[in-house]
Amino acid sequence: MSNHVPNDARVIPLRPSGARPRAARPATAPPRQGPSAPAAKEPLWRDLVGDVLRRERLAQERTLKDVADEARISMPYLSEVERGRKEASSEVLAAAAHALGLSLGDLLSRAQGELIRVTSRYSAGSRRGASPSSPSSSEGLCMAA
Repeated sequence: MSNHVPNDARVIPLRPSGARPRAARPATAPPRQGPSAPAAKEPLWRDLVGDVLRRERLAQERTLKDVADEARISMPYLSEVERGRKEASSEVLAAAAHALGLSLGDLLSRAQGELIRVTSRYSAGSRRGASPSSPSSSEGLCMAA
């Protein structure tokens, strides 16, 4: 005689299983022709900065421990920054850069150069229709720390 209700949750799917949402297309839009090439992912800023730090450290033939000690940051944290796993603050980036004999501006400038180099490969094909006088996507790029 108990009115015990089971604790089973009832799941109501928002769309039938296996159904994929369709993008709204005008009725006059031409049908799609096969799968398009996957869009290339732009690199993350933290990956670029980490690559610059690691390349500079290795070019100086210094150990991670040596640079971390001089920068007064932990060795595991510096390793994570170099691998692009941590988004370091400007203070940490400046300390690591100074430990390598760079200014924060030098570090960010090198990372910007790397970003332009890497993304120019991605955008070269996408700007086919652009006029020769149109500015490139890297003009006017400004970064502040």
